[in-house]
Amino acid sequence: MARRGWARSILLAVLAAAVTASAQLGLGYGLGIIAWVAPDGTSAAVAAGAWSASLTWSTWVAATSVVVGAVVGDRAAGNVQSGRFVRIAWRVVMALAATIGALVTVPLVAVPARAAQIVDNYAPHLLAGIYATAGVVLGLIVALFALTARAIAANVLASAGWLWTLAIIAVVDGVAAGRGLGYAQLAVWKFTDGGPAWRTFYIPGALLMLGAALLIGGLSAFPAAGRGDGRVGIAISGAAGPLLVAIAYVLAAPSQGQAPFEQMSAFHTAPYMVLAGLAGSVLVAVVGGVPSRPSPHSPAPVARTPIVAHVTQASTHGGYNASSPLPAASSSAITAMARVPAASRADPADEHR
Repeated sequence: MARRGWARSILLAVLAAAVTASAQLGLGYGLGIIAWVAPDGTSAAVAAGAWSASLTWSTWVAATSVVVGAVVGDRAAGNVQSGRFVRIAWRVVMALAATIGALVTVPLVAVPARAAQIVDNYAPHLLAGIYATAGVVLGLIVALFALTARAIAANVLASAGWLWTLAIIAVVDGVAAGRGLGYAQLAVWKFTDGGPAWRTFYIPGALLMLGAALLIGGLSAFPAAGRGDGRVGIAISGAAGPLLVAIAYVLAAPSQGQAPFEQMSAFHTAPYMVLAGLAGSVLVAVVGGVPSRPSPHSPAPVARTPIVAHVTQASTHGGYNASSPLPAASSSAITAMARVPAASRADPADEHR
């Protein structure tokens, strides 16, 4: 039965990773968040930005899909009550199974990327597939840590939910402003046209990235601190989601002058995003969370008071001394059994003599 349960967990890890990758890419393509080809009439910088943004999203989607698949498979298996090496091997198996499922990202990215027109690149679909594969490998590494510390998994999942919500908001804002459907940048939303800006940083977008990383880093680590999980895992959990964003931007490497300003700002802000998320989780690890309280229906612990009874044996008849009474009974019911020596027992026949 155990082997059957483990096989089911491995299958769930593969399916969960594949479904997560397909759902994310379907959402991205359906809403125009991921667009390998920029709409007609856009500038060269916007067109180049669409290619870089799609590569960033591909890396992010592949990595997060592996983490989600590994967590789902591990939770389905329950608590593996075995030795340390067995648990480590099980986590590796779960991460590898999720990696296999997340490989569906490669064809789902490479096929639409064939329509992209990149200068000095005659096979853009191969390059897009390489980025998706790099994201799968990155997700494998992060999944191993996520299975060790639940706070890391919580941070990745919370970061994914926030980034997709932000991307949908950015697309809806573009439609409401009359710009039509357009791609969205990972982790940034340009909601002002005139800045303010400082050097290569779009100030509102940078503050949004840093504030979200700090808040998610603290909130996702708070339940783990309340459960009393390991402090090291809680402290580093805030860097998990922002680290995936930073590596995705580093791999895409948008060029100055060939990408929109908000994309370059996100590229330069992403490393500081890791520090902000780490600050939030470290703060929770130091302060600690709210400890879990016992259920109100659980019986209260009963305090046991030791009671010492002094029984004095008579010197001649082996009886007891009535001048040394037992201590008063406590509030709790006490049942005791006394053993009287045979020589001191009263014979009922003596009463009739």
